[in-house]
Amino acid sequence: MTGGFRDGDTPTMKLYSWNVNGLRSVMRKEVFLPFLAAENPDIVCLQEIKALPEEVDLALDGYHVFWNPGQRKGYSGTAVLTKTKPLDVRPDLPSSLIEKYGIANDPYGNPNTEGRVLTLEFDEIFVVTVYTPNAKEDLSRIPLRQQWDPAFLEYCRDLEKKKPVIFCGDLNVAHTELDLANPGPNRGKKGFTDEERSGFQAFLDAGFVDTFRLFHQGNGFYTWWSNFGKARDRNVGWRIDYILTSPALKPLVTAANIHPQVFGSDHCPVSLTWTLPE
Repeated sequence: MTGGFRDGDTPTMKLYSWNVNGLRSVMRKEVFLPFLAAENPDIVCLQEIKALPEEVDLALDGYHVFWNPGQRKGYSGTAVLTKTKPLDVRPDLPSSLIEKYGIANDPYGNPNTEGRVLTLEFDEIFVVTVYTPNAKEDLSRIPLRQQWDPAFLEYCRDLEKKKPVIFCGDLNVAHTELDLANPGPNRGKKGFTDEERSGFQAFLDAGFVDTFRLFHQGNGFYTWWSNFGKARDRNVGWRIDYILTSPALKPLVTAANIHPQVFGSDHCPVSLTWTLPE
């Protein structure tokens, strides 16, 4: 394989995605560096970093670090750590798609300046991390989601014309009733509206693969828990963090997991392992 990710002959790659809900917070809790040491990921995609590069020391041996912080201080933002330097790094959605889908300011701000997308191009693949806008309790960002979801899908499909894509992050939706502990009372609420679920289904209809479901069926697998009512202790949660791949990569995927044993955020990491092509 030309331009492989690892030095040496290691045949697999590990990617982790984690909404850290504040990178400074997980660093203060002394959980982020132990997580890296224990899991030894090749790529780490972070969402909701809520920090600027000068506010967090991520000068870590063995990793290149790339940032797309939100312009609003202490809000949103994405970052990626990778052991192999990418060919190219692109923040945000292209302006052509922003204009095409009318993604603009709403009462909560400008989603185009919230650091929600960061794309790294490698020799064989694109890796995209995304922090999808939350619909909000009053569902006032549902109109934005109906613009954002198809725009992000078109973006990934455009990348896919060049090489396969892995995209991951907090998509802020439970796809099916199996993806949250209490679907009945949450139907129609943020994260489980027909509009948001249809937006996710469109990724699958376009051929993208929900990698976790290749290996794990049924319910009880969650990535986010409320901070109230000991929800995490009782595993009353939602699966809203995902790693999806182009269908061309499906035969190479060897594992996809959720890591609820990793604390520090109200989300836990999710991971993907795949075999490098010959």
